[in-house]
Amino acid sequence: MLTRFAPSPTGLLHLGHAYAAVYAYDMAEENGGRFYLRFEDIDTTRIRSEFYLAIEQDLAWLGVQWDGTPIRQTDRLPIYQEALEELRSLGVIYPCFCTRREIQKEIEVMGNAPHGPEGAHYPGTCRALTSSEREDRINAGDTHCWRLDTRLAAKQTGSLVFEDEFEGQVVVDAHLLGDVVLARKDITTSYHLAVVIDDAFQKITDVTRGADLLASTHVHRTLQKLLALPAPHYHHHRLILDTHGKRLAKRNDALTIRSLRELGKSPTEVIDMLA
Repeated sequence: MLTRFAPSPTGLLHLGHAYAAVYAYDMAEENGGRFYLRFEDIDTTRIRSEFYLAIEQDLAWLGVQWDGTPIRQTDRLPIYQEALEELRSLGVIYPCFCTRREIQKEIEVMGNAPHGPEGAHYPGTCRALTSSEREDRINAGDTHCWRLDTRLAAKQTGSLVFEDEFEGQVVVDAHLLGDVVLARKDITTSYHLAVVIDDAFQKITDVTRGADLLASTHVHRTLQKLLALPAPHYHHHRLILDTHGKRLAKRNDALTIRSLRELGKSPTEVIDMLA
């Protein structure tokens, strides 16, 4: 069994992160497997160098030990680009030239735009462009991102499922999140693409993460099929909530592992808080 914890170095770890890390670590330990640490740091506008070490220190204080050297997504950008080109050759992605304002305006005009767990779907404006129109705009230097054409992707993959420890067998709905972004000009990949590539690279057998990412797994399973990658077993565990019933955020400094350490809490006490 191979599990992983993949935080973003954009802030200090809080109790929610600790729960996810301990969950994955304990599962690997109990099954004689390995546990990996991976930094999802593709959003270079938000990461801070000091948080890499801070995360490692907090995990070590909790007693969470990882195998090998943590990998960083920023060291793997050419690999994601290769995967993007493969998807492009399959004809299942397309360039989108719309700004956020243009997308919002189009959604308002539509009135009944398709929605998913994360809100209104991209209305598909650029999906209708011809190949020559796309190439002309790219050659002209127009800023664009790359989106997954879920209609064409679903046709290529056919029916799919994934196995989740809590939900059982889940039938994939490739359209659940709409035509998601797989790469941008400033960030040459996306969470969806990078996580699929990295899980396959590290041979992760069991992906453990919060229930809030269950919907994203429909996208990930689609990409796995398109790129001929293995499908791990999933564990979308419940989230740690604050006193108002909301998911913990990094801005909640009172519940960071660092703050709890400074208050004199022991690792055992923090683990008991999670329980």
